[in-house]
Parts: sequence; C-alpha cells; structure tokens
Amino acid sequence: MGMEEPGVTQTRTLRFQRRAMLKMMVALPIAGLMPLSSLAVEVARTAPDASILPDGTAWKLRVLTPHEWATVGVLSDWILPADEVSGSATDAGVPEFIDDWLDFQRGGLLIEIREGLAWLDGECQRSFRHNFVDCGSAQQQQILGRIAWPEKAAPQDAKAVAFFNQFRDLTLSGFYTSEVGIRDLPYVGNEPQAEWRGCPTDVLAKLGI
Repeated sequence: MGMEEPGVTQTRTLRFQRRAMLKMMVALPIAGLMPLSSLAVEVARTAPDASILPDGTAWKLRVLTPHEWATVGVLSDWILPADEVSGSATDAGVPEFIDDWLDFQRGGLLIEIREGLAWLDGECQRSFRHNFVDCGSAQQQQILGRIAWPEKAAPQDAKAVAFFNQFRDLTLSGFYTSEVGIRDLPYVGNEPQAEWRGCPTDVLAKLGI
C-alpha cells in the first residue's frame, strides 16, 4: 500500500509530536504490547542511505553511525515488514525516529541499543563472516531466532534478548506514532464528516438505549 510522504515542514512537526508523545509513554510498560511479526518474511538486503529520507529530503544522523543506521533499518523491517495494508518500518520513518529518540535519551538506552547492534554483528561475523546487514535473510533469521522469543532463548543470550525487546518497543512506538502506522490501525476518527447521523441504531439496540 502506498501513500504520499509528508513534506519537510510536516516531517519536522510530526517528529516533535512523536517525541512529545513518547515523553508521556516512556514511563509506561510497553514490553509485550504486540508480538513480533513472523521472521519468515523476506526483507531487502540493501541498506538505506543514511542521509536521504523517502521524500528526498536530507536526514542528518544524530547519534547513530552510518553502519548502525543501516542495521537499524534492516532490523526494524524484520520486526514490521511491509504487507498488503501498509508500508514497512522504514517506510514509516522508524530509523529516523530511533536516531532522534536516542539523541533525546542518550545515557543507558543509547548504550544498550549500540551494544545490541554490535552483538548482532559479532554473532553474524562468528557464524557467517559477515556483518548483520550483509548476511542473507536466512542467516539474519537464524540469529534473530535466538533472541526474538525470551522463553526459548539460551541463558547466555539474555542481554541480547533484553536489547531486542527494547528495540522492538522502539520500533512499535515509532511506527504507530507515524502517519503510516496510524493509518494501519482500525481507527476512523479525525476524519471530516459531511453530516452527523448520530449513533447507529444497531449499536443503540445492543446497548439497550
């Protein structure tokens, strides 16, 4: 499903709106809010350009390195790939959101995400002699399968599991506070109505009103 990307001004506005929303959400437990999408979905191996947004405007990396940015793009698309309803995490600007949010948070979260991305590369290098973004889909799936389901993970992978849970929460937060993500939800509010017809009669009947 395609949609027009917002312009530069709208992109900046949405970025700060999303940041304000996440300030309110940050104290709430969101782990386990939504299960991981199936890792059987194939993803493109080409890493996104670290300086170009989908609408052609420039994105200046805030805390992520170009290699970390590429890894974030591939990993977030594993978690939320494109489907027949909406675009992928990268289509929704999730890497930009994560880079911006980590710049805002800094501290422990940035260290945790950075170490987790390095863990992915380390394990891929050990098993396949390539960094995560340069591995094939089956190889990426093999590594992610070790940390995507906490109850099945080996004790030695506990720290990587915690990283993946945190990264998944960031991906979901970024996606569902974007235009693409909001349209993916079955929410029909904020739409202009030509006329107000009141509550549907079948709903009133069900409520006994």
